[in-house]
Amino acid sequence: MEAARLQYWERLRLVRPRARWGERFYSFADLVALRAIHRLTQKKVPALRLKRAVDLVEQQFGAASLPIEQLSLVEHGREIVVIPPGAARPFNPFRRQWVLPFESASPGRRLHTLPGRTAEELFEQALDCEANPDLIERAILDYQLVTELAPTWVEAHINLGVALYQAGRVGEARAAFATAVSLDPLNGISRYNLGCVLEEQGQVEEALDHLTRAARAMPAHADVRFNLALAYEKRGERAKAREQWELYLRYAPNGPWADQARARLKACSGRRKSSAPIPFRPGSGTRNGTRPTI
Repeated sequence: MEAARLQYWERLRLVRPRARWGERFYSFADLVALRAIHRLTQKKVPALRLKRAVDLVEQQFGAASLPIEQLSLVEHGREIVVIPPGAARPFNPFRRQWVLPFESASPGRRLHTLPGRTAEELFEQALDCEANPDLIERAILDYQLVTELAPTWVEAHINLGVALYQAGRVGEARAAFATAVSLDPLNGISRYNLGCVLEEQGQVEEALDHLTRAARAMPAHADVRFNLALAYEKRGERAKAREQWELYLRYAPNGPWADQARARLKACSGRRKSSAPIPFRPGSGTRNGTRPTI
């Protein structure tokens, strides 16, 4: 299962692993939920639609939080019907009505669908393309279509920025992240990504502003602390950099950058990092154990 897709599901809170020491731990219930989500998304049911179905069931049944592993989810055309805990028949949360047995038993029954792909379907398609480096430009095109269809969807702009960055189109990535920040100024991931790009482009003052805001929004996110330390170090503020190295090690003592953080603390070196920070998506941790990224 692709890391980007898994982290997107975490962002939607379809799965809720425990985070500790910079790692994520999945329970058996999480694995059950992942299997259900994977089954439905393989049938071209967008994860965002699945999230909406779960939210609607919670609202309509007065439940504070229904873990997805406690629900029976069934594809019904392009809709989703849910069998809530203790119920004897499926419920359509979008129509707010119970589904009669003959409705779900008719194999040829299909709901009317609109032509063309929805923003959610294009988003899922773009995630698929990102799994293949040769299809990154296709992913960019799909994300651009998503932002046209759903211009206020913050996560679409974030993912577009990440894909553009991976394609080496740093200026365009910066614009995508800036749009995400303007749509949701409190989104820590948007702030972090924009700060990373600005720092790489040598605009340290602006980068520090966004990275500091990202740290306020995500105080326990080790990668944010790491890159904030690098930015402070570049500006010559060793004491503040040291504080951030220490916070990184507190949150990720065994993280992929832990040795470098310890070396910086020990030597108080002003040496520049060997590689630029890479933006990440919502819910991300580390990738391939090499850098703080998705």
